Amino acid sequence: MSNRLKDGKISKLLFNLSLPATIAMMVNGLYNVSDTIFIGKGVGALAIGGLAIAFPVQMLIMGFAQMVGIGGASAISRSLGAGKKEKADEFAGNSFFSIFILSGLFAIFGLIFTDELLIIFGATEKLLPYAKDYITIIFYGSVFFSFAMMSNNIIRAEGNSKVAMFAMILGAGLNIILDPIFIFLLDFGIKGAALATIIAQFISFCYVLYYMYSGKSSLKVKPHHLIPRINITKEIFSVGFSAFARSSTSTIFAIVVNNSLRIYGGDIAITIFGIVNRVIAFLFMPIVGVVQGMQPIAGFNYGAKEYSRVKEVIKLSIITSTTIAILGWIIGESIPHIIIRAFTDNMNIVNEGSMVFRIVIAMIPLLGIQFVGATVFQSIGKAKPALILSLLRQFIILTPLILILPKIYNLELFGIWLSFPIADILASIITISLLKREVAKINLNVKSI
Repeated sequence: MSNRLKDGKISKLLFNLSLPATIAMMVNGLYNVSDTIFIGKGVGALAIGGLAIAFPVQMLIMGFAQMVGIGGASAISRSLGAGKKEKADEFAGNSFFSIFILSGLFAIFGLIFTDELLIIFGATEKLLPYAKDYITIIFYGSVFFSFAMMSNNIIRAEGNSKVAMFAMILGAGLNIILDPIFIFLLDFGIKGAALATIIAQFISFCYVLYYMYSGKSSLKVKPHHLIPRINITKEIFSVGFSAFARSSTSTIFAIVVNNSLRIYGGDIAITIFGIVNRVIAFLFMPIVGVVQGMQPIAGFNYGAKEYSRVKEVIKLSIITSTTIAILGWIIGESIPHIIIRAFTDNMNIVNEGSMVFRIVIAMIPLLGIQFVGATVFQSIGKAKPALILSLLRQFIILTPLILILPKIYNLELFGIWLSFPIADILASIITISLLKREVAKINLNVKSI
């Protein structure tokens, strides 16, 4: 795999590494969509609103996993590229230790302050019971959930994207199977959806542990690698912090948007956003798969000082992700009623949700460049620009717009929806500017070799 990362054709490498990641992300996205559909059909539309309140808390848990996973993966890719095998094992071991500590502490905090957290996230009197029933169970299984997600990044970093794909498909696939059993057959309601999630992720966690210690992984994590080292954990957290910042600021964003929706639109607006958000995440999961495939190629070759290959994979990733974004935009703009109707039979939600969906995704074709830009800087270990680009769209631009636009010309609820395409335009302009500057530096390195 190391030889392929260094010498293989970039287009073939990107395809081979992105395809398994894309399939896995699509299955994972399908789980999120089917979970919402089962809850909407089996429990009711307001339960989707409760899920929209609980999901940002779950995003915080995922944020810790992404921080450790992406930070560790970047360091492991660069270490393997530089031929430092023992260093890569140390990064993997410290990643394992860190995620258990972080996820465990957050679970304890969440179980103590569940009601307070959900109210901060915009829970209304009607939505609070649904959100609490769901997130409480998620907290109990968050360690398994976090480890499975974190380790996926590390497995991809060593170039074994098929194993990472299977681990994600295993968890998401089991979840899709278990959802109707717990929600409909056993009549557990929204608690059943959470229970299905935790059981599925526990099975995925067991599979990942089996792989890591079966001798099939190129990483050999031994007990002494688990001992925390300040310089190791500092590098993991500094590079991965941009991913955590994206998740944690997504949480702040959720507080702002849910409370704004509660003021200007109430339970129905929160429910519509819950549906639209899940569909968008599903439509554009392939972009996530592309950048996940790009990460080990860019990181390895940057560590090996093969700068021309880094430049090539950036260009190809931008073209591929933008094409995917355009296809997703065409689907979303063409059949919004059919998409929203899959979640609920409430025609008020279907009609209003279709209009909202079209507005929110209006500038989504620009999404590809944003994903690639942030991942490029993560891959090459440049924490500051990676952090800026991770915060850019949702926190630096979109959150203030949601607070400001509803108050301009009495736009109110429409101003919230209009904030999304405006944020996409502004974020893309800034991302392109930073990326062009970095590519210019890479060009200088190519010429100096």
